[in-house]
Amino acid sequence: MGVRFPLEGQLPRSLGLNKFFMSFCLGGALLLGICTQASATFRVYTVPATSQAAKPKPAGEVIDRALGALGTPYRWGGTSLSHGFDCSGLVQYAFKTQDDLELPRTSRALSRVDAPTVKRSDLQPGDLLFFRIRSRSVDHVAIYIGEGRFVHAPRRGTKVRIDRLNNAYWQRHFQSAKRVVPTA
Repeated sequence: MGVRFPLEGQLPRSLGLNKFFMSFCLGGALLLGICTQASATFRVYTVPATSQAAKPKPAGEVIDRALGALGTPYRWGGTSLSHGFDCSGLVQYAFKTQDDLELPRTSRALSRVDAPTVKRSDLQPGDLLFFRIRSRSVDHVAIYIGEGRFVHAPRRGTKVRIDRLNNAYWQRHFQSAKRVVPTA
C-alpha cells in the first residue's frame, strides 16, 4: 500500500475535520459570551512608523518607552508599568533612558526646568507639554510624539493613552512646552 497524497486544492480528511472542530469551538465560545452577556472592550492604538531621521535618537528612545506604557492604568504617584503612572511618573519612566538628564518629579517642577521653551509651531518629538487643568499653575505634563499627538496619563479611572493637541479641551488648557532632550 502506498501513501496517498491529496489532489491539489483538497485537504486531507484530518485537516478538514480540524478546521471544522476549530470553527465549532470558536463559534461556541462566541455564543457562550453572548448568552452570558459577557463583554470585552479593546482599544487599538495605531502609531505610524516614523524614520529615525524624523525623531532624533534620544527623543526616539523616550517616545518608544512612553508608547510601551500605553494602556497602563493611572495611579496617583505611580512611576512603574506594574503599579501604574500619574502624568509626571510617566515622564520620569520615559526619560529614564537619558543618563545625563535628571528631571524633577512633579509637573509643576518640570515646567520650571531650565530648558528652552518651544512654540507650538516648533514642537518636536520628545518635547514636554504642560497644561493647566484644575489650578492656577501647571498641573499636568505630557510627551509630544509628533504629528500633533502626545502620550500621557490623564487622570484617575483612565489609562496611559495618546491624545491630539488640536482637541478643543487640550488647546484650552495648554500652557507651554519645553525641550529637555537634545535634538542632535
